[in-house]
Amino acid sequence: MKTQLFILMMGVSACHSSKQMPMSAPNDSQAANANISGPPALVYKTRADYDKLVPVIMNDAKTAIVSYPHPNDVKNSSGYMQPVQLKKGYLLDKKGIGKNVAFLNITYEEYAKLTEPPSMEQLEKMILDKDPLVELCDCGNITRFTDPVNQLNDYIKHHSLSERCKTIKKEK
Repeated sequence: MKTQLFILMMGVSACHSSKQMPMSAPNDSQAANANISGPPALVYKTRADYDKLVPVIMNDAKTAIVSYPHPNDVKNSSGYMQPVQLKKGYLLDKKGIGKNVAFLNITYEEYAKLTEPPSMEQLEKMILDKDPLVELCDCGNITRFTDPVNQLNDYIKHHSLSERCKTIKKEK
């Protein structure tokens, strides 16, 4: 019995004692390439002026809404989660759009005043445009930019957005 208890204790001890010792600290180039969490820098252009309207995400067939914000999620302490205006009609997303974005016929300000989200049936009736994107680019993690607005505007000004960012959608 003592032998079995000893073996059990050794097994438990072995499982809990495998701590990983830290490796040497990364040098500056390793630290610069480390994955830092943060939202993607999504730059997009729409066929009409939807920047004050609430986005929702549709399924791939664009027949149903799969994601929508709660009214509490469209405003924070610094204002509404509207996209940032960039050069030449481009926008920098702040809410979390994607290639299947659609825009509702309600502004962020109006939506934020609701006490609860509209029903799915109401939301679907509120869709203004199911295919609003002319272009959508993923420019990587926003934290990789020291001044996102100016740097992205520079990409746009020098026609290098598609070279420096991954094009997710672009109309021909």
